Amino acid sequence: MNPNNASQGGGLPNPHAPQQDQSAAANVIRSQINALYGDSPVATPVAADENNPYERTHTPHPQPQADQWKAYHSAWQTYYQKYYEAYYKHQQGQRVAQSTAQPQAQGQPSSSQQTAQSKTGYFSQQTDLQQTTEDLSKDQALFELRQKLLGNVRSRAKKIRGSRHFVPITAALAVVLVFVFLQYNRVFLATVNAYVSPGSIDPQNIVIEPTGQATVSADPRLIIPKINVDVPALYDVGSDYKSQMAAMEKGVAHFAIPGANSHPGEVGNTVLSGHSSNDLFDRGDYKFIFAQLDKLAVGDTIYANYDSKRYTYVITKKEVVKPTEVSKLIYPTNKPVLTLITCTPLGTALNRLLVTAEQVSPDPGAAAAAPSGSGEVSDEQAAIPGNSPTLLERLFGAR
Repeated sequence: MNPNNASQGGGLPNPHAPQQDQSAAANVIRSQINALYGDSPVATPVAADENNPYERTHTPHPQPQADQWKAYHSAWQTYYQKYYEAYYKHQQGQRVAQSTAQPQAQGQPSSSQQTAQSKTGYFSQQTDLQQTTEDLSKDQALFELRQKLLGNVRSRAKKIRGSRHFVPITAALAVVLVFVFLQYNRVFLATVNAYVSPGSIDPQNIVIEPTGQATVSADPRLIIPKINVDVPALYDVGSDYKSQMAAMEKGVAHFAIPGANSHPGEVGNTVLSGHSSNDLFDRGDYKFIFAQLDKLAVGDTIYANYDSKRYTYVITKKEVVKPTEVSKLIYPTNKPVLTLITCTPLGTALNRLLVTAEQVSPDPGAAAAAPSGSGEVSDEQAAIPGNSPTLLERLFGAR
């Protein structure tokens, strides 16, 4: 081989290199291997030889500091963030490409249109990718927040259920709820009954001719079309509290007291009492029969079947009085009058609602005379009858 050609190529090793240079290079490599895999962490420094180009001086490698570790972890976090961001952008770009591929397959646009569409699609894709990344970040944050809240709730609920105070507190709450229901059930049920039943029925749908002499049953009844009431009426049952409560289990009761003891078709005041909101656990099917009595207005019609005749009354007055104001029922009159009484407000026995109506058919001028028997009101008649006692009233002996 020509030595000149070898020097011109510049890529072949020189076989005539000095042997001492090769030995020096081998020594350097051995020292580095010993520093990496030997007993000492760092190679032992040797004296530098200015004439040896392969000679190197090694110093101990410094241990990484806290700031360097932070920078190291931050670099990895930045890497993964950019990696997943690029991944989601790539996925979104594929969706955009698939959505635009189908319309282009149906009709091939021109080259200028394709250029405009590509530019528009590029900016739209960039905006969509940015929006998608933001949405993913928000959704992930919300998901993590929900999971954290649910975990806290489950953990606290588990601790509460495992607490020794949980069972007594639950039992106490159950007792309180049962007591509240027993005490105030009439309030809830009366309110429901007051709004469930129809409240404005046309009287003509039930009674075609209010002033006509129609044949009716011998069973006494009270009919109030507007509030959908058709209930038995029990007369001459006694005006004391127990007699009135027993009669109101079967319908409305005749509350006859001296000065207000008439019957339908007689001059004077005929008084009928009924429940508006009695206790759920009391006997009887008419515990809420007058729950809508307050809806009646002046001019509404009431019908009373008595002694096989139908008597028609028109309301003339409504009034709220105290239970002890029995005198409101006793007044001089030369007309047949009907008064309906019940408790108000619903669910209580605080006051009494009086609905007064005058007879218009048959002819009130032909009404029979008022029954005899005037006198003073007894102690048992000194209060207008009302609802049954509540739970507290029964426990403490009040009526």
